[in-house]
Amino acid sequence: MTAERTGRPADTGWDRARCERAADTLLHAAARHASPSHARIALPGRTSWSGPDSDALEGFARTFLLAALRIAGARGSGPEASALLDRYAAGLAAGADPDHPEAWPRIDADRGQPMVEAASLALGLHLTRPWLWDALAPRTRAHLVDWLSGFLGRHTVPNNWMLFQTLAEEFLSSVGADHHHDEIVRGLDALDGWYLGDGWYTDGDGRRIDHYNGWALHLYPLLWTRMAHGGPRAALAADRAVVHRERLHRFLTDYVHLIGADGAPLHQGRSLTYRHAAAAPLWTGALFDCTPLAPGLTRRAATGMLRHFAERGAPDTAGLLPLGWYDAFLPMTQPYSGPASPYWAAKGFLGLLLPATHPVWTAPEEPLPVERADTLRRLPSAHWLVQGTAADGIVRLHNHGSDGAGLGSAGDDPFYARLAYSTATGPWLEATEHRPDNQLVLTDGDGTTLRRGPLTPLGGIDGPTWSTAGSRHTPLRPAPGGPVPEPRARVESHTLAHGRIEVRLHAVTAPAGWQVREGGHPLAATDPPTSTVTPHWATATRPDGTVSALAPLHGYAQHEVSRAEHVHAWGRYAVLPHLTAVHPGGTALYASCAMLSGEPLDPEAAPPVTVTVHDTAVEVHLADGTPVRFTFTRRDGSLEADGPLLSPSAG
Repeated sequence: MTAERTGRPADTGWDRARCERAADTLLHAAARHASPSHARIALPGRTSWSGPDSDALEGFARTFLLAALRIAGARGSGPEASALLDRYAAGLAAGADPDHPEAWPRIDADRGQPMVEAASLALGLHLTRPWLWDALAPRTRAHLVDWLSGFLGRHTVPNNWMLFQTLAEEFLSSVGADHHHDEIVRGLDALDGWYLGDGWYTDGDGRRIDHYNGWALHLYPLLWTRMAHGGPRAALAADRAVVHRERLHRFLTDYVHLIGADGAPLHQGRSLTYRHAAAAPLWTGALFDCTPLAPGLTRRAATGMLRHFAERGAPDTAGLLPLGWYDAFLPMTQPYSGPASPYWAAKGFLGLLLPATHPVWTAPEEPLPVERADTLRRLPSAHWLVQGTAADGIVRLHNHGSDGAGLGSAGDDPFYARLAYSTATGPWLEATEHRPDNQLVLTDGDGTTLRRGPLTPLGGIDGPTWSTAGSRHTPLRPAPGGPVPEPRARVESHTLAHGRIEVRLHAVTAPAGWQVREGGHPLAATDPPTSTVTPHWATATRPDGTVSALAPLHGYAQHEVSRAEHVHAWGRYAVLPHLTAVHPGGTALYASCAMLSGEPLDPEAAPPVTVTVHDTAVEVHLADGTPVRFTFTRRDGSLEADGPLLSPSAG
């Protein structure tokens, strides 16, 4: 398959100089929205829930992090670095001065947004210390210490925010200011409690597995070890560096399999508007000499993300990063995101800290795993199953481990609770109707659509050419004041991945008469996708040839497609194939074949898989004749037993 077919350039063409120019473009465009002192950068766009003052601080802090990478990468020399030093020195002097009319909001409460931006300021000051901090006037340094000291005695949100306090107070320690040792190590200790194994974390309590693994939970502790080097926690930092280097090494062996051949990162989890910040762990592995990836593969993966977004409108024609994925798309953002939030994309430029002579910049690029061959990889600690196809370069994630639950959430978040995600699609985000994109949805006898509750991973097994993963959950009934568990319903789902197909098996325990709906991958584009419904398939085809198809194999009565506008990050027009059935009561099995592919599909042909259901077993026969057997336990509706309803075995 050619590079043109997979959407991948033969070589990204993004060398170090090209990355510098991209950073300069972002910084120059943002500077046009700076206040007179440059202490605040108020970018156009929707205001976050923290308000315009906080948003303007965010504009300064996050672009300052990018400027710091540019300055440190140039060792403080050259006209660009010199101009950035002058501009941000002025902004620091004004913003930290409590009497200046453009002063920043203070860290004066627990869980306040300035805590987030303080981490970017502390990192930026650390990275540029020889050229910026050391050159600041004593009065400005005192004001900055006073502003960052707002962290002392405070508590953050109990997730990656705890590491912001670690970084800010460690910087205070490094300049001889007051700090609290227990508050510095509190975040590091919490991080150990979130560790799932194999390099994977959940971001706080629950199962919140997403890109924060790479752009926060691996990045911050390693940067902290360098900040703490030579200080009172030097020995602790040396010990922690060993641990975190080993964890990042293991993480990257999985992570590189989550990148599409066109450079697209996986579209899953919150804060996706940070875009190519997803390249941060790739650069970090090289910076800390703990990557399993060859230098040319690191550059291919990281700069491929930069190029992916640049070629699809991010930054836009004004040089700005809008709230969205490619162009502006507010439904995929969170309320905490303001106009400057996307500038944590700065982390995608961490490679500028590597000198021009580093092998990452000098070695020939190497192809990604999905470009070399089809990939099928189970991630047991995350309970994910990764499926990549070389013919089209698409990576699909079958999710049986992340539900977004925790920190007060009951789950059912579209960025965490779907059965599948990919590098070529995103969730269907519709405010007025609950359509079943990449999920199985139950509607009770009153017509209420039940929310998916927190999941329980069930593991999976591997065969010669296939793999499985499974999970179960109890649906929740939406109600005023919060969801109430619905004790009469239970869903157990298993995915079998083989080639480019997904076989989905659902054992549903629910009352008779409830409606069961399942959806495939939603497709969207700026021009309307086409759709087809045949006796075998419900399909959607994007103008670029990408096909999403869904076929009923057992239990379903109807298959069709739905259309909507402005519900998908890829474009205005979206199409979703889906299936429906009426539940007979007790425990019943539903099976489907889903396909997301850049290769053509004959909608008149039968699915390349068959399912046969017996009283105590389900047999799945793949197109090559391979049988996969699931032991099946039927229930009368009682949910007292916790064991799985479906247990896969090899043949």
